[in-house]
Amino acid sequence: MTETPDLISTRPAGLPQPRRYPGVNWIGVQTLYLREVRRFWKVGAQTVAAPVVTTLLYMLVFVVALQNARPPLHGTPFALFVAPGLIMMAMLNNAFANASSSLIQAKIMGTATDFLTPPLSPLELTLGFTLGAATRGLAVGLVTAICVLPFAPLGIANIFAIVWFALAACFVMGMTGVLAGLWSEKFDHLSAVQNFIVMPMTFLSGTFYLVENLPEPFRSLSRYNPFFYLIDGFRYGFIGHAESNLMIGVVGSAVLMVVMGVVCWLVFRSGWRLKS
Repeated sequence: MTETPDLISTRPAGLPQPRRYPGVNWIGVQTLYLREVRRFWKVGAQTVAAPVVTTLLYMLVFVVALQNARPPLHGTPFALFVAPGLIMMAMLNNAFANASSSLIQAKIMGTATDFLTPPLSPLELTLGFTLGAATRGLAVGLVTAICVLPFAPLGIANIFAIVWFALAACFVMGMTGVLAGLWSEKFDHLSAVQNFIVMPMTFLSGTFYLVENLPEPFRSLSRYNPFFYLIDGFRYGFIGHAESNLMIGVVGSAVLMVVMGVVCWLVFRSGWRLKS
């Protein structure tokens, strides 16, 4: 029995094929980025306002309460010295928190298919999550800087240093958050990374003191802390004085961004703890 032309014409041609994108799927990257931004912006009181309140509390404790007990550091009033470090600390912590919390929630709630099913390559996944995390870090940093101004009237000594180190810090910590979120299997693991790695490196980076005043071997060990160069370079943009070699900070942060990006790409490519 032969099939009629009408039956042949109504038969499905085959399974639908995924849409192919030449080069980078910018539509997918934009969609993932907007998803990450809207995710933290919907709870802005928790993700943006709360870090600002925490920073202002630090300012009250370390500046207002101790302003007469702390001499100027290299001729810079203590309030002006510590304010850029607190702004940078807020950016580092929030860029890390955005990417890491997004991935761990997706894994625990089983919604990872939302970004694994679309035609997004490992590079595009890295870009989407990192850009979303950097946006939260920069938003928190901007709001924090505005709120800190009444306590510390910051000037601008080098706008390039401010922009470069702010972007570098947010990108590096965004990718660090991606790796932490992929590695963690529960929120306890993520808290361990935050409490035993990120927080100590932040506080021991010269945020509240001059690293050169530390005794050995802590003075030398601080020179291997990447947060020290990020905070010191960012502070230089406001006060015009740096403890470290700025070129080392610029080159080192650029290399660190590339290395972290490659590592994130490799982990997404392998599907480690995400597809298995």
